[in-house]
Amino acid sequence: MNLGWGAAWGLAKRGLDWRFKGLRLLLVCLVLGTAALSAIGTLTGAIEGELRTRGREMLGADVEFTLAARQPTSDERAAIAAMGDLSEGARLQAMATVPGAETRATPVELKAVDAKWPLYGRFTLADGKSVGPPQGLSAWIAPGVADRLDVKTGDRIQVGKAVLSVGGIIGSEPDRLAEGFSLGPTIIISKAALDASALVQPGSMVRTKLRVKLPVSADPVALGESIKAKYPLAGYEVRTREKASPSLDRFVSRMGQFLVLVALAALAIAGIGIGNGVNSYLEARRNSIATLKILGASSGDIARIFLLQLAAASALAILAGLAVGISVTPLLGQALKGLLPIEPGLVIDARALAIAAAYGALISLTFAAPPLVRARDFPAMALMRARVNPLASQWRAVLLPVGLGLAGIAALAILTAPQPLLAAGFLGGAALLFVLLTLLGKGLTALASRMPRPKGAIARMALANLHRPGAQTSALVVALGFGLASFVLLAGVQTSLDGNIVSRVPTRAPDYFVLDVPRDRMDAFEAVVKGAAPAADIRTVAALRGSIVAYGPANAMTRVADLKQIPDNAWPLRGDRGLTYSDALPEGNVLTQGTWWTQNYTGEPLVSVDDDLREVLGLKLGDRIAVSILGVERSAKIASFRQINWENMGFNYVLVFSPNAITDAPHNLAATISLPAQAKSPQVRRAILSGLVKALPSSSVVEIGPVLGQARAILAQMGTAILAAASVAILAGMAVLAGAIAAARERKTYDNTILRVLGASRRQLLILLLAEYGLLSALLAGVALLLGTGVAWGVIVLLFEFDWLPDWPRILGVLGGGVALVMGLAITGSVGLLRTRPAQVLREL
Repeated sequence: MNLGWGAAWGLAKRGLDWRFKGLRLLLVCLVLGTAALSAIGTLTGAIEGELRTRGREMLGADVEFTLAARQPTSDERAAIAAMGDLSEGARLQAMATVPGAETRATPVELKAVDAKWPLYGRFTLADGKSVGPPQGLSAWIAPGVADRLDVKTGDRIQVGKAVLSVGGIIGSEPDRLAEGFSLGPTIIISKAALDASALVQPGSMVRTKLRVKLPVSADPVALGESIKAKYPLAGYEVRTREKASPSLDRFVSRMGQFLVLVALAALAIAGIGIGNGVNSYLEARRNSIATLKILGASSGDIARIFLLQLAAASALAILAGLAVGISVTPLLGQALKGLLPIEPGLVIDARALAIAAAYGALISLTFAAPPLVRARDFPAMALMRARVNPLASQWRAVLLPVGLGLAGIAALAILTAPQPLLAAGFLGGAALLFVLLTLLGKGLTALASRMPRPKGAIARMALANLHRPGAQTSALVVALGFGLASFVLLAGVQTSLDGNIVSRVPTRAPDYFVLDVPRDRMDAFEAVVKGAAPAADIRTVAALRGSIVAYGPANAMTRVADLKQIPDNAWPLRGDRGLTYSDALPEGNVLTQGTWWTQNYTGEPLVSVDDDLREVLGLKLGDRIAVSILGVERSAKIASFRQINWENMGFNYVLVFSPNAITDAPHNLAATISLPAQAKSPQVRRAILSGLVKALPSSSVVEIGPVLGQARAILAQMGTAILAAASVAILAGMAVLAGAIAAARERKTYDNTILRVLGASRRQLLILLLAEYGLLSALLAGVALLLGTGVAWGVIVLLFEFDWLPDWPRILGVLGGGVALVMGLAITGSVGLLRTRPAQVLREL
């Protein structure tokens, strides 16, 4: 007979119930995979949308020009102002105190703005009131300033020589995210208040920002490049609305790549689980399929009936997965608030949901094809005797539908991924890994058949179960390999992130950094510090700002302005850098090549370069480095390369010049203060801060403790986001493990029944089961360790450019926990099997 789709659906409905017995693994895997894809797609789309729509607001302009340690010339200002509406401001570190109570002092980030600020967005106070820039000697202060100085609206504070009135507490600052990492809470003042403070002196560490609101038709990138080309030595750092925060863009890009990898990993792992689930479902209905065939159902009828059942279950799972993905996105937004430009709340991205649904449908059909083809093509008698005479492989019949399905998945992934090459590479790697694990399973089967037979009956039977007819060794190897590797992946990522937080944010560091110490006021500086803490350790260096404008051989130098793209890891070429000079090799630095200049050197200007920059740019001894300082280009010959210990939180400079190279440029000094343990009391700290405010009002102090806390919080937040995403693979891995064991359990029913008839006890059958899974898990643990740590290394080192710092005992512990989970699932899934009565099973054969 030939059933139509209507009649087939009628029969299909009878085989389904609201509990979806037998299809729960398919539902779980498909819900997990679809939820991961929809949540990740929605989150990525929301972030990209925010970056597109809020680029102007985040930057506060269409294009921004930043200068270090100097004001723009009148010609430069006029050229920039001609582009559009200009707003000029400044950023610098400062100290804030309460007049008449100088012991109440705190380091702050001073932000001076003009009457046109903000060009885009709204600035609001903590009470929700929308206001403009502060006027005259009024100031908007961050909540941190109010807390530390114990002041409120209407009170007075002093910054430098200016006494300011607190006009309000900052609530929402539109351009805060693009400002990046701050070294203290913010105070926003007018340019008139900045002039009154007398903080800006020749050599001061001030950053001038010129922001422009362009006409609609103007191209910000082209205009930015035109200023850099017109004033190549000015040292302008240019940012546009498309890249309001380059560091944020880089992190978003890397996070996006990682999320794509996680989604594809969840997809691949879920596919294995779906295949196992469908296989187990159809195996349980083997007799029903054979009966339908005996009663006249054609192969096409069988395919339609069970395809409709699977389609109904898959559609429900996909809808549930989409609902879970939509509901999870606000939680992800809340977790990433402040780290990424996304507002917490419900987000529905139709494109992301459609792509996730398409993935779910494709993967369900693709991985369900092999068992469906087997059920369709085999004769009724072969299906009836499948338990005693396992069905032969039908790989030729499966090749076309599976191949088309995989091609569709690959095409969808590559065409919709933000990084098509990354998606293609991952899918290729996943396919290769699947093939390798399959070959490993077949190799283990062949090896088990050739191994000497153990003397013990249980061990002999456990070994035989790996290669007997119908053995599921290959399927178990693939499932257990992927599942255990996901555990190792998460442990490797987590422990390496923890290690980076510990190593990159040191527990020991100077207590204070002091900026803009006048060279002729060092005696007063030391008197204040030593007066409050006689045993304090003070280190000082010359502090200048400049940008690298050229590098390479003297006769063929590469101009940074001519580079289409800054090389990876060549961050010193981006914007201005701290520069210094010294007669001696800086503490904590080690020469790797060349020699240091002598004391009081007066020859050709020399420079010592960070060894990491040498490797990135291909520099050699004798090459030259040209920098722009206050708009003047200075060149020096490379005399040595140094290995820098960036973790000591001291003065570390990529470029250290001989004194005769740059000492004539206007500059101040920077200092670190390290207090002995007995001098870290609040009284000593207040004495140092208040003393420096009185003696050196133009200097600014940075407290390291809050800065380290902020750095730890940011890294911890990044780690949480990465781990939350990676945990999706863990959930999928657990589902796959459970499904693989459930699928194998169905095939063990007949074997256990025969053994029970022959006199085996439940205890012996349980030991046999544990021996089989224990042997497989032990063999695959090593494979999972290599696979999981390899992928974790790629995520940490290649994607996020962190150091690979795994905690091997914890990784091995997690792997051991994964093996224990496999054994636990094996025991739990076999309880019902051991309770099955042999007579009942034999009657159903």
